[in-house]
Amino acid sequence: MTASQVGPEKSVEELEAELDPEMQFRPLLPGAQWLVSGLLLVLSFFHYYTAGFGLLRETTHRGIHMAFVLALIFLVFGATRKRLSAAQPASTFAPLGIPLLDWLLALGAAAGSLYVPWIYDDLAFRVGNPLLLDWVMGTILIVVLLEATRRAVGLPLVIIGIVLILYAMAGPWLPGILAHPGNTWKGVVNHLYLTSQGIYGIPLGVVATYVFHYVLFGVLATRIGLGRMFIDLAMALAGRLSGGPAKVSIFASGLFGMISGSSIANTVTVGSLTIPMMIRIGYPRHFAGAVESTAATGGQIPPPIMGAAAFLMVEYLNVPYQTVIVAAIVPAFMHFFGVLCQVHFEARRLGMRGVSAAELPRAAAVLAEGWPTAVPLVVLLSVLFAGYTPYLAAFWGITACIVVGLTGRDPLIAVLLMCGVGGSVLLGVITEWIALGPLLAFSILISLWSVIRGGEEGRHRVYDILDSFVLGAKYAIGVGAAAATVGIIVGVVTLTGVGFKLSDIITSSAAGMAASLTSGLGGIGSLFSPAGLTLFFTLIMTAIVCLLLGCGVPTTANYIIMVTIAQPALAKLGVTPIVSHFFVFYYGVLADITPPVALAAYAGASMAGADPFRTGNTAFRLGLAKALVPFVFVYQPAMLIVTKEFTWPLFIETAGTCALGVLMLASALTGFGLSQMSGLVRLILFVASILLILPSRTAALIGLAVAAPIVLLQYRAARAPA
Repeated sequence: MTASQVGPEKSVEELEAELDPEMQFRPLLPGAQWLVSGLLLVLSFFHYYTAGFGLLRETTHRGIHMAFVLALIFLVFGATRKRLSAAQPASTFAPLGIPLLDWLLALGAAAGSLYVPWIYDDLAFRVGNPLLLDWVMGTILIVVLLEATRRAVGLPLVIIGIVLILYAMAGPWLPGILAHPGNTWKGVVNHLYLTSQGIYGIPLGVVATYVFHYVLFGVLATRIGLGRMFIDLAMALAGRLSGGPAKVSIFASGLFGMISGSSIANTVTVGSLTIPMMIRIGYPRHFAGAVESTAATGGQIPPPIMGAAAFLMVEYLNVPYQTVIVAAIVPAFMHFFGVLCQVHFEARRLGMRGVSAAELPRAAAVLAEGWPTAVPLVVLLSVLFAGYTPYLAAFWGITACIVVGLTGRDPLIAVLLMCGVGGSVLLGVITEWIALGPLLAFSILISLWSVIRGGEEGRHRVYDILDSFVLGAKYAIGVGAAAATVGIIVGVVTLTGVGFKLSDIITSSAAGMAASLTSGLGGIGSLFSPAGLTLFFTLIMTAIVCLLLGCGVPTTANYIIMVTIAQPALAKLGVTPIVSHFFVFYYGVLADITPPVALAAYAGASMAGADPFRTGNTAFRLGLAKALVPFVFVYQPAMLIVTKEFTWPLFIETAGTCALGVLMLASALTGFGLSQMSGLVRLILFVASILLILPSRTAALIGLAVAAPIVLLQYRAARAPA
């Protein structure tokens, strides 16, 4: 696909279906389409209702969620990823055009998911001694779950799950530290199916109570125009700067990422506008695709929503949501600052212009027209930061989206709703009927009045909202299956204790490397701390594992796996929990732009008509700050602000030298600062930048001393007459 093909020829939805494996749904006949849409609508309404009026019993809530998710996967995803131009004809062996086997798998998935909630009252008597029917139903669910995950997400996560199940059973025959007493299939099923440490565990719970709601909110917010306003605002503010479209891409992707939990969706939505513009003003195709994919991948890390990771961290760390958000601010800034610097230096090196003022919207006009679309985000954040649950915040955010959408973005109604929710939050009565009743009554009545008054346009708004509920559920089923499969992985880890064994392997290997390096350097080796070197090598191995496991695995699933398997190694070395969680999260996100399986980078390459591998390499180079900064906050946790090591002088020193190092690193990687650089100068500046990024005062002073002559030479070269 060439760059000229990105735009009117293909809608954003078509591009997502082409480039995102989780969106490659099969075409359906009208009858099947109505049935599937109805089920998706019920799933969305179930989550919307329970978010506002109270969750069901934990196992019941998760079971209902999983029953819908897995059954729908077999209806909307084919057995292969083969793209079909038309729906399969209906027949005896394909009712409504869906193969009979898929109907049977869907029924098996629903039955297996709902069986545990059904026997819940007797569950305590069956755990450890399951009946024949219990482990038969568990076997059915495990099999259909793995197949559903393969269809919706791909093979990597399924392979990990199968390997760990085999590990759980093959313990007596394994060598060394990996050996364990072993388990029968019945014992494995008992642990994974009947306990809360397996399929029905925290990963599924977080998706069923948090993630689904924010995917739905993101789809609704985009549909009412919030995503478009973010993009237009970024265009108005950054479009006319040097290399403007690339800077627009960075700002727009960062903003749009707040309401989109998918790197690929972010790449496609923003890139459909920015990639052709970048190519048109002179950026190489591979660079244009890399800029968009790097910025879009970074969209998962800025607060306040951070995709799903913030809610997962709240669950795992048992800390307030605000703590996670504050900790995310500086590392996210460093990533976008690094990408922005490289984009700027590249534009200066190539002598690029910005977009002419005539082609750009005006910021005042964008805000004047689009500000009501931001009201749902303000409402959501108001409830969230007031200390209420994330799903209640999502309920009011979704409600605000519905009202703003059905009333045609009426400013007065948006203000009244925002004031009503805000006032209820300040008074602490948002969960009480004294506030809930009037607010919901106002929302329903004003929406109905607007729809009736709007005539044909009003009916179209209703269709848009209903379609958003359908689409939101459709987007969330892949991550739902992935979360349940991650439950299998977590269950095997808790059953066998393999997480602690892997931690021992990693830390002992790192200690061995540290000892070898210290002895190999002779007298110089005494300058290095064995404990510091052990931590350094542990971080490197953990980062590599994150990148490898992140190949083709959704970020949320990758994060949970790494928290279960790799994070204990960092904890064993005394790394603060929130620091170690952020470390594995950042490297899980980085996998989306790290070859050989850089899905976001490949989506950007496809849209730009560029070589995928070259685009992936460039994207990794642009996102290098994201790869280095996690090492900084591990060695100097003050960067995350919320840790006990934080003091303002230490924070300012660490963040300041790191930002200066990121700036110099961007210049060295681009080969341009104030003027063109030779290879040797770039190498010296690269070394100086790494020294500045290191959280060490001595290293920073040496880095400044090394960089000072280069900066002086660059200044003189820039001032010299042409």
